[in-house]
Amino acid sequence: MKGFITIKEVSEKWGITERRIRVLCEQGRIHGASKIGPMWVIPVKTKKPEDKRIKNGMYIKK
Repeated sequence: MKGFITIKEVSEKWGITERRIRVLCEQGRIHGASKIGPMWVIPVKTKKPEDKRIKNGMYIKK
């Protein structure tokens, strides 16, 4: 499909695992991602979402 790329291609582009991208798609964190049958497709110009996981071991309250 023109204008869309697969999870494998996004994985190579963003430098994160295919599994992590699949999880982000399921959570709705990748803008424009769509599931066609068993396969996710992502718009080419979509930017990598911010990593909101805790990295320092401390919980941050807002």
